[in-house]
Amino acid sequence: MTQSRFDLEQAWAGNVPSHWRWSRNKELLAESLSVSLDGSEELLSVSHLTGITPKSEKNVTMTAAENLDGYRLVDPGDLVINTMWAWMGALGVSKQAGIVSPAYGVYSPRPNAPFNPGFYDYLYRSNPYVMEMTRLSRGIWSSRLRLYPDVFLSMAIPVPPLEEQRAIADYLDRETARIDTLIEEQQRLIEMLRDRRVATVAEVLDGYEQTQVRRLVDHDRPMTYGILQCGEPVEGGVVYIGPSDIQGEGLSPDRDALRTTAPEIASAYKRSVLKGGDVVVSIGPAYGKVAVVSDDLAGANLTQDTVRVALRPDLVDTRFFVWALLSRQTAEYWDYQIMGATFRRLNLGTLARTPVPLPAVHEQRRIAAYLDEQTAKIDTLIAETERFIELSRERRSALITAAVTGQIDVREAA
Repeated sequence: MTQSRFDLEQAWAGNVPSHWRWSRNKELLAESLSVSLDGSEELLSVSHLTGITPKSEKNVTMTAAENLDGYRLVDPGDLVINTMWAWMGALGVSKQAGIVSPAYGVYSPRPNAPFNPGFYDYLYRSNPYVMEMTRLSRGIWSSRLRLYPDVFLSMAIPVPPLEEQRAIADYLDRETARIDTLIEEQQRLIEMLRDRRVATVAEVLDGYEQTQVRRLVDHDRPMTYGILQCGEPVEGGVVYIGPSDIQGEGLSPDRDALRTTAPEIASAYKRSVLKGGDVVVSIGPAYGKVAVVSDDLAGANLTQDTVRVALRPDLVDTRFFVWALLSRQTAEYWDYQIMGATFRRLNLGTLARTPVPLPAVHEQRRIAAYLDEQTAKIDTLIAETERFIELSRERRSALITAAVTGQIDVREAA
């Protein structure tokens, strides 16, 4: 058995057909070092999700370089590898000309090499080949692995007959397109379900007389934010809740997951000590998250970007209040209040003035129970759809792996 075949059989378990020959990448590809003179060519993006696409089609927030001269030229059919993210599959065969960062590797097919761009785009981005590139990448930390040109060009590669390469690429184009279409349809369904969820809450809460949040608060425990500077965590200290600790819709944070502050610091903020049943609302830039404090968090405190709302049970049901704060009506009110602000932040005053519907308490309980039930049904449908999408992506990946390793006879599958 040749060394080149042994290299890849570790990842592919010897599933490649016997009539496929083995080679090295350097026999199919050569590193291209050509660079742009003025950077006027189309800037390309290299993604583990979409392969090689124009960067103009991406919603990228990272700042682009002002000067693109010296960027590497890419021709149609060239393989482009993000050297730093090859272990994630950030690579692909380009369908168009353009330029990429000089930190990327660009490899052009050798003249007359048996290299079908479509087939090798699928092969290089397949899970087993990406795993092999990860194994051979160099670096101390997994997030800092590098796949250098000499290593990549020395890697083993299966070479099916050129006509079979074309047939496999055509087959995968058809089959993955079907799966992608199905995934897109399911993603649209999720968007519709989420819109329906928001509309359900908004419709049920509409039409009632309103009052401001501050009028529902216990006079003996007024609304307040918490500790300004919590300091370093202290073993056995006082736990506190910040915006990042609030995850669900009214769910209490887990005590064991909370950070702590020194008792001396907490003692200066007795005004914001929590009791079971208190509502905690995040303000500041990460505003709008709501939690109901569990009994085991009695005595905990808050950060300055969270507000305690101690409700009067004779006026408002806690669960109803949570739904009111999470409603579209409240979101629109907050958006209007901070419109035009340089920094979008919710403050204690705006929260206190927020209007909420106020039917009779027994009606509030009925509404809250109904919304809990209806949103739970929608959430179940969303979770099932997300699982279907996950399984579809797994099937897509498995199909590609099977095809590029010759486990599917594409002539029979056609």
